[in-house]
Amino acid sequence: MSQPVRVRFAPSPTGHLHIGGARTAIYNWAFARRNGGAFVLRIDDTDPERSTAENTAAILRSLRWLGLDWDEGPEAGGPYGPYFQTARGPLYDEALARLQEASAVYPCFCSPEELAEKRDASRAAGGPAGYDRTCRSLEPAAAASRIASGEPHVWRIAVPESRGDVIFDDAIRGTVTFPADALDDFVVVRSDGTPTYNFATVVDDVSMEITHVVRGDDHLSNTPRQIVVFEALGQAVPTFAHLSMILGSDGKRLSKRHGATSVEAYRDEGILPEALVNYLALLGWSLDDKTTVFDAATLVDNFSFDRVSKNPAVFDPEKLAWLNGVYIRDLSPAEFAERVTPLLVDAGLLRAEDAATRRPWLESLAPLVAERVKRLTEVPPAVAFLFADDIEIDPSAAEKVLSVPGARAALETAAHELGAVEPYEAAAIESALRAVPERLGLKPKQVFQAVRVAISGSTVSPPLFESLELLGRERAVARLEAATRLAAE
Repeated sequence: MSQPVRVRFAPSPTGHLHIGGARTAIYNWAFARRNGGAFVLRIDDTDPERSTAENTAAILRSLRWLGLDWDEGPEAGGPYGPYFQTARGPLYDEALARLQEASAVYPCFCSPEELAEKRDASRAAGGPAGYDRTCRSLEPAAAASRIASGEPHVWRIAVPESRGDVIFDDAIRGTVTFPADALDDFVVVRSDGTPTYNFATVVDDVSMEITHVVRGDDHLSNTPRQIVVFEALGQAVPTFAHLSMILGSDGKRLSKRHGATSVEAYRDEGILPEALVNYLALLGWSLDDKTTVFDAATLVDNFSFDRVSKNPAVFDPEKLAWLNGVYIRDLSPAEFAERVTPLLVDAGLLRAEDAATRRPWLESLAPLVAERVKRLTEVPPAVAFLFADDIEIDPSAAEKVLSVPGARAALETAAHELGAVEPYEAAAIESALRAVPERLGLKPKQVFQAVRVAISGSTVSPPLFESLELLGRERAVARLEAATRLAAE
């Protein structure tokens, strides 16, 4: 029986969760769920200057918001913890001891200055820039004596001299080969006793029984060194799957110059988590040659590495916005109200304590607005006029619409009709107002635009008759009457 699938997502908490990292997490999660395996979250917090608890919290918050639940890791626990690298020091010490006992590592006493001289000399001679293995030939007793005396040293892996090219089968890229002469005896433990990335991550993957390492191809160059460590530890090498980079529209690696890059930044811009997961999944993976919109369950049911492209993907903010609009339109009125309520509260349009009692009214906003926005953040400014007692009319709208002859008569007549219409509902309001243009000898657009500007302050608003219903008779009539003072006869 084959070993159950175990994958890990191991972000470094040196910043918020980047969308590239989010895509890696999505693919790991989907692969684990597809195969009934475990999705492990491990925090690689070994950068003491940049790793912070705040960043860790932001990463966990982003993963939860995306709907990516982890089986083991921070807050979830698990049998292979601890799940923070800084708490796993004894495991690295034990692994180093095993390598020492097997003579698979050796101490190196070369100073940084000596190493720099060696590299420069090697480059000048047209040779490799790697370490020349000076300390590998030291007698064990002599090396032990120098260690005992407190001489600074690092520990280097003793790459077998008979080691040929490093060849492995990548689940996405196929057979990958690294020439043997590109491998030097690299450092696994620094002079201060801390493990290097290529050592710590292998020890963690071994101790957590990781079967598949799914990560960005910026780690591809680390793979041959990690394979050497797996072999030195006498452990099976997991299956690697290296994802192509996400590029900006200019063909360069996605960065802040292309706009927002963190998950929470897109959340704050009004992107729905379902839309972001859908879009990021499409940046390298496809369900088929025509399906663009799919939910997380469909992703899980169909995810496999043979559908992941080797080519870089281009991040298109406009396509994400379009897809987000699709998801917004698909929200039920109740879901829409729940999603926009925090934004309305933040905008000062709604008091949090009033949200529950106004829930039915908020749900009525959905059909008015959902069809017209691509981001949830567009909702508050679009509906602000419905919350205010008084509004200011945009001067340009007043000049364009209310200065036209007949505008005052249109507003006065509309106010009279709204004051009498029963029931005060969109259908009855529409019926009453549609009779006004013919009665006054005006074009329908002239009347309805005048009413729109009067109640919303702008020439653009959600559907007019539904807006008048939500605004309420008293406020609607008051605004029409107030606007007559600005209107031409």
